[in-house]
Amino acid sequence: MAKGDFDGMVVLVTGASTGLGRAIAVGAAERGAEAVIINYASNSEDAEVTAIEVRANGAKAIVVQGDVASDADCRRIAASAEPFGRIDALFNNAGTTKFAPNHADLDAVDADDFLRLYSVNVVGAFQMIRACRPLLEAGKSAGAVVNTSSIAAITGIGSSVPYAASKGAMTTMTLSLARALAPKIRVNAVCPGFIDTVWFDKGGQAPGTRDRLRAGVCASMPLQVASTAEDVAASTLFLGSPLSRHVTGEALKVDAGMHLGQAPAARRKD
Repeated sequence: MAKGDFDGMVVLVTGASTGLGRAIAVGAAERGAEAVIINYASNSEDAEVTAIEVRANGAKAIVVQGDVASDADCRRIAASAEPFGRIDALFNNAGTTKFAPNHADLDAVDADDFLRLYSVNVVGAFQMIRACRPLLEAGKSAGAVVNTSSIAAITGIGSSVPYAASKGAMTTMTLSLARALAPKIRVNAVCPGFIDTVWFDKGGQAPGTRDRLRAGVCASMPLQVASTAEDVAASTLFLGSPLSRHVTGEALKVDAGMHLGQAPAARRKD
């Protein structure tokens, strides 16, 4: 962790009630952020836990409910930063999925699934950037946007075809907006692989799914580790900090080497 690289910064994190979003919010506070705006869609209790941890690390915590699929909500979330006069880093972390891991089963998903996932994962991120743009441009340095994409965007794997497609669209949008919003705003994406969080306990998954995934990841990935939310947050925070001030239009893979294929045969267990 780079202590102090967020000194005095105003940070907004969508989908910050649990998992990676919470780790980003708390990590920014640990690194010296002045204020962290914590957005959540429905889980107010978990969002308050995030706020408690942010305050314990010395930052102001502002909790704002809102669904990023709603443009009006995005504008209201962005407005919560107006008393500070700027947003130094926007982390577009809110996301959703439909669990249909057998991609060959084309009847497992439908048009409504695509529309729902795109409305949050792609349109929601776009709307948040648009709503925050004046405040991102108001600071002395270029504002930073970090989109939480996925290794699914690159490999086409993941929880479902609509999910992988939506993350591919988000990564392409990152390139478009990095070009369009420079030099006042930097736009990057982080592409995590498996993150060991409660995400995999949701969506009607069979009992033990998360444990099986963790074991499979540790056995097959080149680095043979299952990433925690804090592991991925460290790289995500780098892209939002002044340490990456010369980086824009990047999609950083943080996947323990998943994109490389299986672990070396000498290290795999029979």
